[in-house]
Amino acid sequence: MGTKERVFHAVLFEALALSLIIPLTALITGKGTGSLAMVGVGLSFYTVIWNYIYNVWFDKACVVPRDQRSLKTRIAHTMGFEGGLVFVTVPVVAWFLDISLWAALVLEAGFLVFFFFYAMAFNWSYDKARARYLASKPAEIQSENKAAEC
Repeated sequence: MGTKERVFHAVLFEALALSLIIPLTALITGKGTGSLAMVGVGLSFYTVIWNYIYNVWFDKACVVPRDQRSLKTRIAHTMGFEGGLVFVTVPVVAWFLDISLWAALVLEAGFLVFFFFYAMAFNWSYDKARARYLASKPAEIQSENKAAEC
């Protein structure tokens, strides 16, 4: 993927996630959606940057084309991505929501479970849709995108 597509992918990922997670978290925590939206948007900004960096690295390390990656590869990809977020998000969430690190860690654990399944489903769906889209394009566009995948 090129830079524009990576940014599109990351922003789409975060926008859909926020639309799902903010109302759900408000119900679970009893915190206002405004506070949660501020935390969510701030963390999403960080996540978009992390998403770009992590996925560039992962795509270089993984030689299998994106639309042909196995479940095992997708699980490893998702675990690495989410693990990289924990170190930043737990203290930030604890501070901003004025909760203990333990409460933030428990909240983060819920987020990790949600995002583990969400990220796998989103990326798998995105990669399949991308492959169908590219298959419908002229051969020269397909070859340009295949060369840029690994």
